[in-house]
Amino acid sequence: MKLLAVLALLGCLGVVTARSAQKLTDIPLKDINGKDTSLKAYEGKVLLIVNVASKCGYTPQYKSLEAVYEKYKDKGFEVLGFPCNDFGSQEPGSNDEIKEFCSSKYSVTFPMFDKLHVKGAQQHPLYTALSGKDAPYPGDVKWNFGKFLIGRDGKILKRFDSAAKPDSAEVTQAIESALAAK
Repeated sequence: MKLLAVLALLGCLGVVTARSAQKLTDIPLKDINGKDTSLKAYEGKVLLIVNVASKCGYTPQYKSLEAVYEKYKDKGFEVLGFPCNDFGSQEPGSNDEIKEFCSSKYSVTFPMFDKLHVKGAQQHPLYTALSGKDAPYPGDVKWNFGKFLIGRDGKILKRFDSAAKPDSAEVTQAIESALAAK
């Protein structure tokens, strides 16, 4: 009887652990410098999570991502860049090379993270949470510069494909709406 109770308790703990891992802020990450981190520092902020690449036709979006970041950062908004080499090997560089490229070519000041996989067998848990079968907008990320808008409460509010420019009316209206929601 005691063994059943212990097994039941362990089973419940496993369920709690599995559910809490789905919270975006609990997912382990590394920043662009290789330091362990998570999204906990961004709790209560509106986030635009973007898989980025340095050698893509959409790479010039770095300029508008930085502009949108500068425009809204003092209102509780963050752009978070996640380099990805999953599409056409368009992000072949090391983290140091990516940092140098982003700062010298596009003056990027928004937070950048370690290169990760957004699809396939090695898909990072962050992207499983963002685009997996249980996500509000499920489906594989199709290309570089896919965007996910996250509300202050940590919920996924909107998903934009690569062609949606960060400074477009569609994206900025969604950001402004998310910032207005308390």
